[in-house]
Amino acid sequence: MEPPNASEVAGAWTDAIAETSYVVIGRTALAARLTTRVEELLALLDAAGDDLGPARSIGAALVSSHFTDVGAITGSLRALGDRLAAYAGSVHKDDRLRRVLAELAGGYAEALRERTLAEQERIHIASMQARTAAERARWESEARFKAVFADAAIGIGIGDLSGRIMEVNQSLSEMLGYSIDELRELSASDFAHPSDDPAVWSDLAQLFSGDSDHFRTQKAYYRRDGEEIWTELAVSLIRAQDGAPRFAVGMVQDITEQRRLLTELAFQATHDPLTGLPNRTMFFERLAAALGDTRPDARVGVCYLDLDGFKMINDTLGHDAGDELLRSVAERLRVRLSGPGRLVARMGGDEFVVLLEQSPGEAELVRIADEALTVVREPVVLGGHTLSVAASVGVVDRAAAGTTAAELMKAADTTLYWAKSDGRDRSAVFDHHRHAQAVGRYRLSAQMPRALEEEQFFLDYQPLVDLNDGEPAGVEALVRWQHPELGLLGPDRFVEMAEQSGLIVRLGQWVLREACAQADRWRREHPDWHPLISVNLSPRQVAEPGLVADLRRILAETDMDPGALQLELTESALMATKGEPLAVLHRLADLGVRIAIDDFGTGYSNLAYLSNLPIHALKLAGPFVSALRRPAGPSAADIEILATVVRLAHTLKLTVTAEEVETAAQASLLAGLDCDLAQGWHFGAPGPAHHINRLLAVK
Repeated sequence: MEPPNASEVAGAWTDAIAETSYVVIGRTALAARLTTRVEELLALLDAAGDDLGPARSIGAALVSSHFTDVGAITGSLRALGDRLAAYAGSVHKDDRLRRVLAELAGGYAEALRERTLAEQERIHIASMQARTAAERARWESEARFKAVFADAAIGIGIGDLSGRIMEVNQSLSEMLGYSIDELRELSASDFAHPSDDPAVWSDLAQLFSGDSDHFRTQKAYYRRDGEEIWTELAVSLIRAQDGAPRFAVGMVQDITEQRRLLTELAFQATHDPLTGLPNRTMFFERLAAALGDTRPDARVGVCYLDLDGFKMINDTLGHDAGDELLRSVAERLRVRLSGPGRLVARMGGDEFVVLLEQSPGEAELVRIADEALTVVREPVVLGGHTLSVAASVGVVDRAAAGTTAAELMKAADTTLYWAKSDGRDRSAVFDHHRHAQAVGRYRLSAQMPRALEEEQFFLDYQPLVDLNDGEPAGVEALVRWQHPELGLLGPDRFVEMAEQSGLIVRLGQWVLREACAQADRWRREHPDWHPLISVNLSPRQVAEPGLVADLRRILAETDMDPGALQLELTESALMATKGEPLAVLHRLADLGVRIAIDDFGTGYSNLAYLSNLPIHALKLAGPFVSALRRPAGPSAADIEILATVVRLAHTLKLTVTAEEVETAAQASLLAGLDCDLAQGWHFGAPGPAHHINRLLAVK
């Protein structure tokens, strides 16, 4: 689709705002100016960068041209949204158009606030001059101030340092629906709103105490009639000549219409107008986010649904009946299948999709698909006709890592075709690749017991370095499988299978025994080195009744100091422990063994719960450290987050280990934050035990 004609868009824009404010510029000149602005907006819409600053400048230019009535910005957003939406949709820039218009509105609001603050400053100066002038000059100045105050289009309120309202102008009275006398009987606290950011009242308290001179925010109010309005609020402190706080002045601009328009624009861009369900745009946004989950076990599920014989209904009963059927089916699907982590969307025509952002597995997806089929089969009454329709569903369950939206939806479309080919009114599961993968996984699982007997498994060790002195403090033991046919396999290829089959118990025992035995060899070869040996522990091992006894025996056999052994559990596994598994962790801790939370920060930790767990260390997840590798350097927020986590851990008497440290700069920064230990490629990649020996020789 060709871009819209800038002059035509500018004409519509001119019509929308020409009468909203008192300006001296004529329509022809205004249209010429706005044509240039439209050309800038089109260029910005087609650009690829994230810099939307020019849109803010266009919004500010409206204020500079004295278009200060709220109708100017609402008219601008409406005209530009109406004229540019079709083109933006054709080039898949709907989201960018919304962001451009939001930036334009933000620039307008910011410029209007600056204009307001400038007016406020002039009022302030006039007031202070009036206090020091002669009595006649003071009264004349006050008269001018009152005229400005009373006639201002923006709402103005003056309050004392307790928050009691002393004076308001007519604009604020009309905005809130109270008379001026009624407002004088109220205080700022009477206008608290459930959506208020707590920072609003904190900022107001600081201003009343004289610790700050002004603040700005967006705040909602309830009018006297109960209607909700949204405002831009700027509050400034007025001081006496000696600098002591005297009273506060609030400037209030009604932005309800602007906020409503932006909300409507966002909703229209992401929802289907016929059914009200999320549309393709929102679906693919949520799918992309789900596929971006970097956790190794993250999976995404899709149930792709198409009504059977919908064309016949349209052809026989008409499109109105077809639309009503779609609305009925959509509402049923929304009510029955929506929920946390799920999205029910209309893809177009008679196609719907259920997205499960964290797939519960193929069996649950099939159950959901069957429920969708049941929902569709329920009779629908349309214009005196009772219709019984059916649907076909394609089911796909994929790992988020390495899967693209295009690949997943292609697989969903394929399975939908299979369901229709097999007779319709049923679901089909994409199983071509899955079957091959399942066969391979089954073969590996079957080979694992023999692999243990033939000692195909071995351990690599990655150094754990003390950040205080840079010396090796210990190692993490990592299991590997040297498969005779497939070569070297990492734990991601077999640990989950071992967990599911129960073989993880035997494998885990072997890993613990081998790691402790190697620690004993290092102690004999390097008497001055007392390494910490860190070993991963799976949830299945924790649930094993004999774990504590097995570990006690292994410690005795290898003459291992319990305090030198650290058992790592993932955050999600540890936070989920309760009952007997939690008791097992306490018994392990009673042995003197250290317990650590691995990949801390990747789950949803209840931080208050940490103090109730028998843990000794946190291992920060890779994303905490990778944030320090940004091209422009770590942000202040990145550093503060790390510092806060480290301080919290130390408050709880826990040590902190940073994973995935790849550079000296990262190591130095972590050391400066009092992080205790670190591991990663900067200190050494996982390798056989003799690599650690060489490292110790260098030290």
